[in-house]
Amino acid sequence: MNRLTPQRLEQILTEAHDVRVLVVGDVMLDTYLWGQASRISPEAPVPVVRVVDETRALGGAANVATNVVALGAGCAVVGTVGRDSAGRDLVAELEHAGIDATGLIAVARPTTVKTRVMVRHQQVARYDRESDADLSAEEAEQVMQAIRQRLDAVDAVVLEDYNKGVLVPVVIRATIDAARVAGKPVIVDPKFRRFFEYAGATVFKPNLVELGAAMREPPQAESSGWLHHTRNELGCEHLLVTLGEEGMALATGDGGFLRVPAVAKSVYDVSGAGDTVTACLAVALSSRATVEEAAVLANHAAGIEVSKAGVATVSPDELRDVVREHFRS
Repeated sequence: MNRLTPQRLEQILTEAHDVRVLVVGDVMLDTYLWGQASRISPEAPVPVVRVVDETRALGGAANVATNVVALGAGCAVVGTVGRDSAGRDLVAELEHAGIDATGLIAVARPTTVKTRVMVRHQQVARYDRESDADLSAEEAEQVMQAIRQRLDAVDAVVLEDYNKGVLVPVVIRATIDAARVAGKPVIVDPKFRRFFEYAGATVFKPNLVELGAAMREPPQAESSGWLHHTRNELGCEHLLVTLGEEGMALATGDGGFLRVPAVAKSVYDVSGAGDTVTACLAVALSSRATVEEAAVLANHAAGIEVSKAGVATVSPDELRDVVREHFRS
C-alpha cells in the first residue's frame, strides 16, 4: 500500500486530537543571528557581519515535540537542560508552543545551543555550546523517574538521540522495556554511538548513511532480504530507512516490504525533515494507523517540510492538501 486516501487521512488526524506523545532525548535551542555583510575584516579574511535581528527555535528532541503538537496531538518532553539562561529560554519556548516541559531536568552542564550566523538567508558560520558527555548515574535515574511518571498518560514514546548524552544505555533499556509492558509503541531516531542499543523498538528509523555506517557494509535499500536481515540484527519490530530524495523503505515485522517514493515537488531545505518524519510516525501510530499508513503519511509530511526554508513544521491542512492532490494524480 503506497497511497493514502483523503478519508483515511481524516480519520487519523481526527484521532490525533486525543493522542499524547512522550519525547525523550536531547533537546536543543537553535539561535539565528540575522545580519548584513558588506566588508572583509582587517583582522582576518572573514566577513564582518552586522547583526540586525536574533530569533530562536526549538531543536533536536524539542523540534520533534514541536512537530507533534503541530499535527494536533499533545506532547511532553523528558531530557536535560543546563542551569543557565539558555535552559530557561528553551523551557519558555516549549511552554509557549504548548508542550509539557516539566520533565526537563536541570543538570550541571550547558544547555545545547546551536547559533547560526545568517547573511541574505545563507549560513556563513555556526558555533555550538554543548556537552556530549553521558549523564551521570544519578542524572540518568532522574530521567528514568520522569519517564515512569509520564508513561501511563501517553500513547507513544519517541527516543530522539543526537549523541548529547541523555540516551545512555540504562535509560534506553528502561524506557523501551517499560513502554513494551505498557503496550505503547516506541519510535527511535538513532545516532551512531548507541545504534545497537534499541532492541525492542517498534519502529527504528535511521537514514541510509547512518545505517550503512553502523552495519559496516553498503546498504541495500532496494533489497527486502537485506533490510529484513538488518531488522533482525537490530532487534526492532519495523525498520524504516529514510532515503533522502529517494523516499523511504520499510521492512515490517510480518515480513512485508514497502518502497515509498519521495513526493516532494521541490527541495528548498532538508533541515528538520527527519524530526518531522519521527513526529508523524508517533502521532499516526497512536491514532491507530498501520505502520504502512504511518510511513506513507510521514513521507508526505517530509515532502512538505523540505519545501520550506529552515526547520519547519507541517500542519494538518497542508497534509490534507497534498494527500488530496496526490490521490487525484
